[in-house]
Amino acid sequence: MSNFSKEFIFGTATSSYQIEGGFDQGGRSLSIWDTFSETPGKVVNGDNGRMACDHYNRYKEDIQLIKELGVDSYRFSIAWPRIFPEEGVYNEEGMDFYRSLLDELLKAGIKPVVTLYHWDLPMWAYNKGGWINRDSVNWFLEFAEVCFRELDRYVDSWITHNEPWCASFLSYHLGHHAPGHRNIEEGVKAAHHILLSHGKAVELLKTDLNSQTPIGITLNLTPVYAKTTSVNDQLAANNADGYTNRWFLDPIFKGSYPHDMMNLFSSYVHDYSFIQEGDMASIAVECDFFGINYYNRSLVEYASNENFLFIGSHSDYEKTGMGWDVSPNEFKELIYRLRMDYTNLPIFITENGSAYDDVLEEDGSVHDKGRTDYLEKHIQAVSELQQEGMNIGGYFLWSLLDNFEWAFGYEKRFGIFYVDFTTQQRYWKDSAKRYKEIVASRSVHKEAVQ
Repeated sequence: MSNFSKEFIFGTATSSYQIEGGFDQGGRSLSIWDTFSETPGKVVNGDNGRMACDHYNRYKEDIQLIKELGVDSYRFSIAWPRIFPEEGVYNEEGMDFYRSLLDELLKAGIKPVVTLYHWDLPMWAYNKGGWINRDSVNWFLEFAEVCFRELDRYVDSWITHNEPWCASFLSYHLGHHAPGHRNIEEGVKAAHHILLSHGKAVELLKTDLNSQTPIGITLNLTPVYAKTTSVNDQLAANNADGYTNRWFLDPIFKGSYPHDMMNLFSSYVHDYSFIQEGDMASIAVECDFFGINYYNRSLVEYASNENFLFIGSHSDYEKTGMGWDVSPNEFKELIYRLRMDYTNLPIFITENGSAYDDVLEEDGSVHDKGRTDYLEKHIQAVSELQQEGMNIGGYFLWSLLDNFEWAFGYEKRFGIFYVDFTTQQRYWKDSAKRYKEIVASRSVHKEAVQ
């Protein structure tokens, strides 16, 4: 793991709704996750993010943890309902929180990477149709513009959206995330408007505001493998890849949606007239980097009774606490594919991590060997990719803190710092100690010294 130049960025990441709490502080209004979490049966144990990690009140303490960790950068997101608690109503107090957060990070020597949207859509926007309504693009641009104008001077890099697949298909089609709809056509429309708002936001920052701050988007990508070499399973893998990966990669890098998936969706999407002239060119606007969230590969098999003819298949791989395959080799294969088929942009691993059933010992220690092994394997993979010239610009470990894990509530812990949600005390896990060692021990390439 010694093949990282001094330019390579090590970081860690969080998101607003998962850690901030302070749901009724600072003029913030409700988001779709506040409402979704209060709906019986939607979140494990009826958990919600009203308190979460109380980061809204403890951000200085958390920034000290980041500083002690020794990483270069911290990725976080801005809560849209803090900035616009009502349509068209700007909340200065909400922006002040992020100014203070950014100021503390810079004083600590930590580069801020800021995500505009990590799923906490304001309820006022949802009540007007949410991402199904094309007006959502304009609402997002108003939000983005005030963030750019007020915060750009503090920010090292911008990310427009985190995981559009989750914010569209997982939320509007499969119904597992807020707002919990189960409609394929809605999922496809939401995906389009989210991608369009991404492209428009990039144009706003780079062209209208003439900013030099790098900007990109983050996709969650899951390489798909067929259970067997049969024609049926190969078809299943193609469809799963189209649904999970290509529906987002193709418009961003090729300026079009994959036609095989448009045909597959056409039984449920009445027409594609919501894709207007000029939309695809906007979505395919050139960015400065490409963010990838990677957790695991997917193994699928054919299922004739499923809408898209695939279901997940059991594998004999080692599993995380989420039941996900530990698959660092497939991570490397994903990067090879991206380089061959899609982009030469610098790639940042904006999330990579694992959940395990952690136990806090009486002495305050947490011996999370599974997570420590997972991060070592994936950082080793990044190191090998760097040696092969794959141009990975940085690695952000998910997550800084145990937090509100969406529909899993507080049951799943991804943090490298253990959080006692009763006392809000933070504890170093072995994985945090190991990550600190890795960050501290990176070598400087000879060419970087010369």
